[in-house]
Amino acid sequence: MAQKPILVIMAAGLGSRYGGLKQIDPVDSQGQVIIDYSIYDALRAGFGKVVCVIKPEMEADFRSVIGRRIAPQVELAYAYQQLETLPDGFSVPQGRVKPWGTAHAVLCAAPLIDTPFAVINADDFYGRTAYEQLAAFLAAPHAASEHVMVGYDIKNTLTENGHVARGVCQVQNGLLAEIVEHTHVEAREGGAAFTEDGEHFTFLPNGTVVSMNFWGFQPSILGEIEARFSAFLSANLPTSPLTCEYFLPLVPNQLIHEGKATVAVLPTKEKWYGVTYRGDMPKVREAITDMKNRGLYPDELWRKPTC
Repeated sequence: MAQKPILVIMAAGLGSRYGGLKQIDPVDSQGQVIIDYSIYDALRAGFGKVVCVIKPEMEADFRSVIGRRIAPQVELAYAYQQLETLPDGFSVPQGRVKPWGTAHAVLCAAPLIDTPFAVINADDFYGRTAYEQLAAFLAAPHAASEHVMVGYDIKNTLTENGHVARGVCQVQNGLLAEIVEHTHVEAREGGAAFTEDGEHFTFLPNGTVVSMNFWGFQPSILGEIEARFSAFLSANLPTSPLTCEYFLPLVPNQLIHEGKATVAVLPTKEKWYGVTYRGDMPKVREAITDMKNRGLYPDELWRKPTC
């Protein structure tokens, strides 16, 4: 019998724009956090083990707030994203505190991954049906080079409280042709707009497909992430030693252009909810309450068994 796919949750980000450790802020009156809902949706969809990628100094808080609830329900493991986890020949630049990025986060979890797996952000609510789509793909037979991504309509991924980072996708015949990460995307009437210099904006109409870092990978991607990390550091450390990030989309994008892999794009109508900024939290809580009122979730996700 095939093993269930693994869910990897990237939770080591600093949360600087939010102003705190947003990954463990409650989103409902029961004290549950977005990760609770992510794991709940993933288990319902057919995922197995959960791996949380955290910074070592966050472990006590994570175990207290999340682990004590989740561990009785699912196999839960922790991977540690540390600045010192670098290829031979590289060292941490003086003054660097920023994590090395989402591809590095996945690389830190590699020793715990032995099946097809999904990757998500800890502070993003992706929607129940998106997990179902991804789980179905990962549970089916695929070649080692056949990966997958859930694609969101840009109109369903924006915040009123500032700019966000989004991977803007070109899709051809259901496959990802290219993904370009833009770190400053703002809401606009009829869509969004991104800027690279803070002055000139490029409009993105509603219907534009974007990545929310909801990926599904065959285990072969891990070797590719590791093999390409040294080249990334060599190219970027000289100019941006304190801020360069090894973004996860870089690797599948390179593989696509090299003809070494495909990434199926699963379109979803789900609406993203997240807490990039502290002002986002009220809307997330309102949305969770509405979904509970519609019967999509119970009040207590992890009900204690009755004796």
